[in-house]
This record gives sequence, structure tokens and C-alpha cells, in this order.
Amino acid sequence: MKRMNILMLSSLLAVSASAQKITTQHEVVDCGQVVFRHPVTAEFQMKNEGNKPLIIKNVLKSCGCTSVEYPKKSIAAGENFVVKVAYDAKQMGTFYKQLCIYSNASEEPFILSMRGRVVDNIVNFAGNYDQMLGELKADAQEVEFDDVNRGDRPVQRIHIFNPTDQMMEPVVMHLPNYLHAVVSPSKVAPHHAAEISFVLDSKKLRDFGLNQTSVYLGDRPGDKIAPEKEIVVSAVLLPDFDNITPTKKAMGPKMEMSTTTLDLGSFNGKKKLKGEIAITNKGKSELDIRSMQMFTMGLQVQLKKSKIQPGETVKMKVTAVAADLKKSRAKNPRVLMITNDPDNAKVTIKVKANY
Repeated sequence: MKRMNILMLSSLLAVSASAQKITTQHEVVDCGQVVFRHPVTAEFQMKNEGNKPLIIKNVLKSCGCTSVEYPKKSIAAGENFVVKVAYDAKQMGTFYKQLCIYSNASEEPFILSMRGRVVDNIVNFAGNYDQMLGELKADAQEVEFDDVNRGDRPVQRIHIFNPTDQMMEPVVMHLPNYLHAVVSPSKVAPHHAAEISFVLDSKKLRDFGLNQTSVYLGDRPGDKIAPEKEIVVSAVLLPDFDNITPTKKAMGPKMEMSTTTLDLGSFNGKKKLKGEIAITNKGKSELDIRSMQMFTMGLQVQLKKSKIQPGETVKMKVTAVAADLKKSRAKNPRVLMITNDPDNAKVTIKVKANY
């Protein structure tokens, strides 16, 4: 009987412990550039997702340079609430501040973070925003990570601008597991700019050669994916030839091409344009064309054989399809080849086709 009571008590405690649950739209708020000695405030939109009142017992700050505002009274089940964290910006450079919220929702703290960079003067992007991503303007619709080696963590950036009269909270949607994106600042005021940093984790790329995906820039959390919000992200992972000896390299394949820029001319009402490129193996062992991939839709490539013997020449046929090229948001049609030639592990063929 005593054992049963203990089990019942344990069950009740487990139910009680899970009766409250804190959620937030963003656990990290990026404040972007902050002017020296001009305090900045990060607002965290939060909610009690539990079925019982939530009580915030204590809040711990990572330093005395921040102040915090939070509800002192109990928060009803299903109720939204706001936590505000202010940073005094009295130190130049990058900052990263954390806040630990202790409540009756869990024995573990709920951690919120704010980050940014304190500067003398805010420097805005000086380029052109000549692309549209939904309601936001951008300087690019494509992100390319070129010549990536396994283990690299390269960063590429695009700049965006809010041309509307409403506050925007851009979010990058549909990210694959090898790609991380940060919008700085997290909220973009009307007629203000922001920057999106894309970080590639090359260890998680599966295949050598071209790894391509589409992500989408929403105006705010919960926005829907749409073609006009598409950003094409490409990453080229190179084979590893670091350990090859001079002797093996001298006895290896050597690829020679008739051209790496194929001008197909103008469509002038034609549906397709065609051209050829000659590939010759000038080396002493078999040349292996391990993969051929297109950076954009609208190109078709044919190669009768992918393994080319020493002294042998093979023709690669390239076809450009007008209707498909027009549909593609990606510019600069190209073909990527990955080979076992140490000096030409990656070859990019530019294809020109005018309308």
C-alpha cells in the first residue's frame, strides 16, 4: 500500500511538472548594429503553453550591463507575455548576453539570448537592392559556396531592405540540416536594411560536387513558402587530393577541354539551342567524369561515356531549352563537372544563350 502511494505521488508530481510549458518565437534576438552608449532592448514574445498558471520565480542575467522586465504575477494557461532585456551598449564590439528564467514549468532554466555589435556609427550597405523576395528587396536571389573542402564552415551574406511602412521580422524557411541562417537585426524597421548570413556546415554535405537547395525568405514567423520568396543556395564540395604524391599525380589523368565558355547564340524564336565541347584525356591513366550537374534548370547535357582513356576524346553535347531557362530564377546557366584529375577536380562551363 505504501509503495502504491509513493507511485501515485510520483505520477502526480510528473503531471504537475509538465503542466506548464514556456514557448517563444525566438530564443535568440539579433540586435544588429548598435550605436555606442545607446541602450538597445530585445523583446521576447512568449507564451504559457501549459494547462496551469505559470509563475516566474527568478531571473538571472549574464552580466550587470543588462536589465530585464518580466511579469511578476502568475501567467494564465494559454496566455501570451513579453520579456524585455535591455543592454547598455557601453562596450565596443560584439556582444552576446543571456538570461535564465526559472519558473514552475521546469527545474531547468529557460534560456534567452540577445546579440549584436556595438559600433561608433551604423554603416549601411552601399550596393543596390535590385531583386525582390516577397515584400522585401534584396541585392541577390542566389547564394553560392564555391570550392568547399570537407570540414570548412564558410559564410555568405545577402543584404535585404524593408521598403514597406510596417515592421518586418524576416525568417529563412525550409533550411536543410547543413545550412544555418541568421538575420541581423532580427526585426527590420520600415525603410531600414538588414543582413542575412548563411553558414554552411560542409561535414553534413553528402555528395561531392554540386549540392543545391531552395530556401525561402518570409516577412515574419509563420509566413508561407512562395516561389517569389525563393533563394537558391549552391555549394560545391571538392574531392580530397591533399594526400596524393607527386609520382601518382604525374601518372594520373589530365583533362583538356575545347572551351569552358560555350556560346550557343540567340534563340530568335527557336525552342532549343545546341552546342558541343570536346573533352580529351592528355594524361597517363583513366579520366573519370564523376558527376555532371547543372546550376539551373533549362540545360540538358549528354556524355556518351564518363570514363575516358589516355589519348581519347569524347564530345559533350549541351542543349539549352528556352522555356525552362525563362522560368528559372537562377541566372548565369552553368554546368559543373567533378573529375579525378587533381588539377581539374572541379570544372565550371559557362553557357551563353540569348533571347
